[in-house]
Amino acid sequence: MLKIHKNIVLDESQRPSAVQIPIKEFERLEEIVENYGLVKLMDEVKDEEQLSVKEAKKYYQSLK
Repeated sequence: MLKIHKNIVLDESQRPSAVQIPIKEFERLEEIVENYGLVKLMDEVKDEEQLSVKEAKKYYQSLK
């Protein structure tokens, strides 16, 4: 499990209002979330028709 070193930021009433974490740990969390999202997206489209290379190139050109 990823260990997160966090600092709790308190407001004037001493209530937690934010969290600070080291940038490297934040970047690792970002990577984990992105990978999770990619896996979910791949799972959602696994049964869809696949494009040939030619069809995929044509499709991506149309997006520009």
